[in-house]
Amino acid sequence: MNPEPIIKLENVWKIYQLGKTELVALKGLSLEINPGAFVAVMGASGSGKSTLLNMIGCLDVPTKGKVYLKGKDIAKMTESELAQFRGKVLGFVFQEFNLISHINCLENVMFPMIFQGVPPLKRKEKAQEILKMVGLENRMVHQPMELSGGERQRVALARAFANNPEVIIADEPTGNLDSTTGKMIMELLKDFHIKQGKTMIIVTHDPNIANYAEEIVNIKDGQIVKNHLTMKKVLWSK
Repeated sequence: MNPEPIIKLENVWKIYQLGKTELVALKGLSLEINPGAFVAVMGASGSGKSTLLNMIGCLDVPTKGKVYLKGKDIAKMTESELAQFRGKVLGFVFQEFNLISHINCLENVMFPMIFQGVPPLKRKEKAQEILKMVGLENRMVHQPMELSGGERQRVALARAFANNPEVIIADEPTGNLDSTTGKMIMELLKDFHIKQGKTMIIVTHDPNIANYAEEIVNIKDGQIVKNHLTMKKVLWSK
């Protein structure tokens, strides 16, 4: 019996109105992502992959079609219900890190837990634990500007895992990093995937990054043009 997809897009269209012009970003796209999958979404600039990321991450609603998160139609939820649900199920990592500059690493990782009602002491303990997991136990009281790019992205990773989400969505997570640091970030993501069974969705233009995934979804002109499994699915399942 196949598991229910954790994220499901059903005939999704996204059309932006730019004055009198319509920009069709997604064209009847359907996609299912199962629990525990490691998926890379690849496409050139303007292919629609950023719009697809917004749909997968339930950050936007489709013009037509349906988006389901854990079987729930997101269009039927209020904004506050969706924000709360998304905060529990999804964790996000961005190319630009998106850390809060005037607070330290520990506080950055604690921040998302506030919105899930985690008590202060528990927030601190959890943040310390995750920062140790990503090798930043000696950087907890440093502010983001005192860190290297790779360290900042590791703080961003720790923050994404703060609420123990089922799915991590990473948008070009190595885009601002050199190749060695980028590889280290991808190894951390792979580690979380294998050891904790997290669902991973990576959006990238880089084939070397996409090759970490078990499934690669290629998008062009708002449609999926190719969807295939990689050898990682075979190797990691042994």
